[in-house]
Amino acid sequence: MVLAELGGSISRALQQMSNATIIDEKVLNDCLNEITRALLQSDVQFKLVRDMQTNIKKIVNLDDLAAGHNKRKIIQQAIFNELCKMLDPGKPSFTPKKGKPSVVMFVGLQGSGKTTTCTKYAYYHQKKGWKPALVCADTFRAGAFDQLKQNATKAKIPFYGSYMESDPVKIAVEGVERFKKENCDLIIVDTSGRHKQEVALFEEMRQVSEATKPDLVIFVMDSSIGQAAFDQAQAFKQSVAVGAVIVTKMDGHAKGGGALSAVAATKSPVIFIGTGEHMDEFEVFDVKPFVSRLLGMGDWSGFMDKIHDIVPMDQQPELLQKLSEGNFTLRIMYEQFHNILKMGPIGQVFSMLPGFSSELMPKGQEKESQAKIKRYMTMMDSMTDEELDSTNPKLMNESRMMRIARGSGRQVREVMEMLEEYKRLAKIWSKMKGLKIPKKGEMSALSRNMNAQHMSKVLPPQMLKQIGGMGGLQNLMKQMGSSKDMMGMFGGGDK
Repeated sequence: MVLAELGGSISRALQQMSNATIIDEKVLNDCLNEITRALLQSDVQFKLVRDMQTNIKKIVNLDDLAAGHNKRKIIQQAIFNELCKMLDPGKPSFTPKKGKPSVVMFVGLQGSGKTTTCTKYAYYHQKKGWKPALVCADTFRAGAFDQLKQNATKAKIPFYGSYMESDPVKIAVEGVERFKKENCDLIIVDTSGRHKQEVALFEEMRQVSEATKPDLVIFVMDSSIGQAAFDQAQAFKQSVAVGAVIVTKMDGHAKGGGALSAVAATKSPVIFIGTGEHMDEFEVFDVKPFVSRLLGMGDWSGFMDKIHDIVPMDQQPELLQKLSEGNFTLRIMYEQFHNILKMGPIGQVFSMLPGFSSELMPKGQEKESQAKIKRYMTMMDSMTDEELDSTNPKLMNESRMMRIARGSGRQVREVMEMLEEYKRLAKIWSKMKGLKIPKKGEMSALSRNMNAQHMSKVLPPQMLKQIGGMGGLQNLMKQMGSSKDMMGMFGGGDK
């Protein structure tokens, strides 16, 4: 994951500071130097890093802090706030309104994933009830209209473009007028990719902007661009009124610090990040949870949103009813595995849990874990309804295991391994009896249903250690406030 290495370096620097017996000027400087080095290595612009270091030193004046103050917390909070400030220009971007036609123009460098991002942006809003439409004003790149047409058709979004017309301004104006007549309330104009050296293309971009009068200009930026990000983003900002940034290819292993620089250059907020090639691999960007995950502090609200999104509300009571009765079947395990795969990359989901960072799951291990889940699901596809719905482990005799292995093209030992995993999870779920899931938005006190002592017995030792032992667990439970959250945690983190 992009920026995972940066997050790991910053977390380590904070951890070293926390381990120090006395927090003095030397410890603070060592911590800040480590963070500065990590940011520079991640391609964040030097001036931004220098300003951040100066601001933290102004805020954290160790001589002025009275005895009894928690210096570690004050330093950590100052670092958190400065990183947030770096990513947040302090002004919100334009938000389209349903029923009222809005024109959004996409600009960016060649190869930044602009055309794909246009469709993702349209698809995201379509799911939320908007009526989007796409206009291809990219006449510079061969195949641009074909790509947009293919993406739009797949997502069932109306589109407009031309194979014959070479004037992008004319296409953009015709497309916008046509979709306004068709009562589309979100008209997205895709323009040619360009870079700051191409004066003619920049002039063309200005003309398209003047002709269509967009409500919002979005700058699409590839997260792997590096140190050039600041200059390129600034060139776009000087030509058109960039109002928001979308960072793409956040699922790669690039350094990604250029993304932080682009925000500073355009003085515009990041509104979405692209986390993969598929249409739904597109997330709303929220500064505080993002920085929180970067520092290994977790993003509990994001984690819970994912849980609510993947487990339909009508299924939740039914699932909990079965679990509260102790009926953990292979079918339930299959459904939960399916839900985990829908949540996205396991490492990304783990980084939302406090005490974890994306670095904790080595690069190869994440794919291995997902491959194992898929393997188990393939074996379960070869089972009968009786086998899937039974809670009796003795039902699975040798002949049944051989039949399942043959049907799924796996070894008998792999079927046995899958059944062992089922027994392990059934044991964990049996300790969660009596819990109730509240409706979305409802927060009931976790303490009514369970205490930290109970939870410490259920959590895997490694996870408990990462959270910070019993003390960390109690803080985490205060933070969560809902027994549903704990259920979600097991649905997401432990299979």
